[in-house]
Amino acid sequence: MLIINDFEFDYLYLRIVSFYFLFIQVKRPHDYILPASSEWDIIIIGGGATGLGTALDAVTRGLKTLLVEQSDFAKGTSSRSTKLVHGGVRYLAQGDIGLVRRALKERGLLQLNANHLVNKEAFIIPCYDWFSVIKYLTGLTLYDWLAGKFSFGKSKLLSKKEVLSLMPGIKSKGLKGGVRYYDGKFDDARLAINIAQTAVEQGAKLCNYTKVIGLIKNNSDEVTGVRILDTLSEKIAEAQGKVIINATGVFVDDILQMNNPLSKKIVRPSQGVHIVIDQAFLNTNSALMIPKTSDGRVLFAVPWHNHLLVGTTDTPLDAHDLEPRALKQEVDFILNTAGAYFERSPLKKDILSVFSGLRPLAAPTNGDKDSTKEISRDHKLIVSAKGLITITGGKWTTYRNMAEETVDLAISHAQLKAENCRTQDLKIHGCSAFKADHYLDIYGSDRKEIEKLANELPEYNQKLHPAFLDTEIQIVWAARYEMAKTVEDVLSRRLRILFVDAKAAKTMAPRVAAILASELNKDQTWEHEQVIDFNQLADGYIYTS
Repeated sequence: MLIINDFEFDYLYLRIVSFYFLFIQVKRPHDYILPASSEWDIIIIGGGATGLGTALDAVTRGLKTLLVEQSDFAKGTSSRSTKLVHGGVRYLAQGDIGLVRRALKERGLLQLNANHLVNKEAFIIPCYDWFSVIKYLTGLTLYDWLAGKFSFGKSKLLSKKEVLSLMPGIKSKGLKGGVRYYDGKFDDARLAINIAQTAVEQGAKLCNYTKVIGLIKNNSDEVTGVRILDTLSEKIAEAQGKVIINATGVFVDDILQMNNPLSKKIVRPSQGVHIVIDQAFLNTNSALMIPKTSDGRVLFAVPWHNHLLVGTTDTPLDAHDLEPRALKQEVDFILNTAGAYFERSPLKKDILSVFSGLRPLAAPTNGDKDSTKEISRDHKLIVSAKGLITITGGKWTTYRNMAEETVDLAISHAQLKAENCRTQDLKIHGCSAFKADHYLDIYGSDRKEIEKLANELPEYNQKLHPAFLDTEIQIVWAARYEMAKTVEDVLSRRLRILFVDAKAAKTMAPRVAAILASELNKDQTWEHEQVIDFNQLADGYIYTS
């Protein structure tokens, strides 16, 4: 019979408790620390939609997978979309039937595998002449047909009375009728986080705030690894990989020039700007689609997080940045175009937030640096060097298909032993068919866990802002289970407040910083600096021009 005295029992208890919490910490994805040296089958650079999708595809095939991201997941383009899961009506008009068909299939798969985030949405095209009615109904009937078994619903001709009933804020003068069709809507940054969680659950290692500062090569000039800087601790590590995948969006040329300083640029950034205003401007649950604007782009007005998101523009740029800023002419274009269709024209003072995203489009070759007509909207896969594969272009909707093709090429290139692709039927973390029109429904199956945590920590059940339903417990959840490390991570990509109402986000920042400091074991200096940094960032989302 084993006899343990009180002192030995207390000591043993403390060891068990310490081990338990250590295990929990290791299991939390955001606490993963890259060893000084490590070896992997695939190393992915870039934590946007393409990179995260590639990590998920690779790890589910049995490949040892590492992903590194220089900032937060979906910091760039992947959190700044028009929030549409769609086939691309514009691409149909351009005759790119293959891209549209593939995107419509992926739209259907996304709704099945992430149905807590991807919702069917009715889109209305108002028509002010009868020719438009016929043209758009014909085109959208083809759009429905291309969707096949993944159809979201049939397009329908609407009378003027029906359009005004469904969208009371639309301009009625000269309105003949409209066409309603169905596409998908989602929260892009939240889907990125859920894909990251899924990849971690499958065994991948994901590190945000880890920047690649160099490529490692062998004597044969083959790329065999990466040198990584942890931007929060300033520590440097190296990782060896059989294949390195460059999935850095508008930053792909930066990585390519690490391999060859003389390499020509393959990407030309194109800026898309969105503004967010009060939903009362259209007073509808349907989205508005303006099929032809003065610059040739489609413009959308989409109900999103109880507000109205309007965009986007298409402005070619020569430079790229993690925080691109909207140009005055872009905001004016959106306001003027919306004003031509809204009964009440939105003004600059009505803008609650304005944000910009950069699309990584293939650089034009016709000599017209201001053209975006020739630039491909489809993705491109390139073997940039032995051991280095680059994926660029594409769109959120087709991220899974892009990832599958990228891993297929990596397996072939490096002669890796791997299973077949599994992501077509793989449920994304949070996937849940249950919805109750509750603000936590966007978390899917995690909603119950968040509510359980709220019961355990009742002191965090306070609202963050009178105008929003979000509570402090969501900050705790983001820090513990969603890899959030800064106030920006929380208010920009976990809760989306910065993208919806920048001034409200600034009001929330001090409390968010305090909770994060407690969760991440940071001091008051860190807390104070976080608020200052976030306020400077948020000022760029408040339109003052």
